[in-house]
Amino acid sequence: MAEIKKIATRESYGNALKELASEGADKLVVLDADLSAATKTGIFKKAYPDRHFNCGIAESNMMCVAAGLSTMGLVPFASSFAMFAAGRAFEQVRNTIGYPHLNVKIGATHAGISVGEDGASHQCCEDFALMRSIPGMVVICPADDIEARQAVKAAYKYEGPVYLRFGRLAVPVFHNDDYKFEIGKGEVIKEGNDISIIANGLMVNEAIEAGKALEAKGISAEIINISTIKPLDEELVIKSAKKTGKVITVEEHNIIGGLGEAVCACLSENCPTPVKRIGVNDVFGHSGPAVDLLKQFGLSAEHITEVAEEFVK
Repeated sequence: MAEIKKIATRESYGNALKELASEGADKLVVLDADLSAATKTGIFKKAYPDRHFNCGIAESNMMCVAAGLSTMGLVPFASSFAMFAAGRAFEQVRNTIGYPHLNVKIGATHAGISVGEDGASHQCCEDFALMRSIPGMVVICPADDIEARQAVKAAYKYEGPVYLRFGRLAVPVFHNDDYKFEIGKGEVIKEGNDISIIANGLMVNEAIEAGKALEAKGISAEIINISTIKPLDEELVIKSAKKTGKVITVEEHNIIGGLGEAVCACLSENCPTPVKRIGVNDVFGHSGPAVDLLKQFGLSAEHITEVAEEFVK
């Protein structure tokens, strides 16, 4: 059996920016806060040095620079770790980008518990909540390399502010080359009848593996990838909930303010359905190997399987 290819979506981000420029995206410029080696915008910088700007360790100022560039007709991608892009610079993102609805894209890497050894100060599990709260902000968390590269290109074409979340940890590539990403549209990865498992980011692969384990136990799980958290694909969420009658959401984010709450809000208003949320249970993380931390915080296929099995019973 061929080995499954694994790529960190932050790597996908850097490659997609370079691909965009090579494909004629002449309005594209990239900003970074002195982290281009980590965010992988260095890939773009090496190929297009005159279109890459290091704003230094001044993320709030970087967002204002990006806002200014957008008013000149350019399409800036402002890049930093999620903790700094969504957290430190929130006021500038809200007032300088969100309020005037400027055409700025935010590339936020190193999100979630899987940042690992960098610890609680860098493990941003609140960014979905922060960015979802800004009117008009699109929020995307792709699941693998193919989806991440397509999401970057879709964000470039979209007119308005977009928050893109990428991970540090290499994750399996499960999409085929013919996959087509569309902002606001989810996808059914596996059909099922007994329970719906809705996930995003690196949790989608864990949901897929949980689905296989549940199948072996005689439980048919519908696996859904909702990479665009805002706007949410409500039609798909409601359709799946009506089909299975039970929903589990899985995200590498606090259970407060993220995918789980978005799904619950949708279902409570349109199709009241029992829901269990799997995520970071309103606690801070700590240092450790990424894979070990994901298991410790219940963000693993094994834990999803246990929750789903008990839920179905």
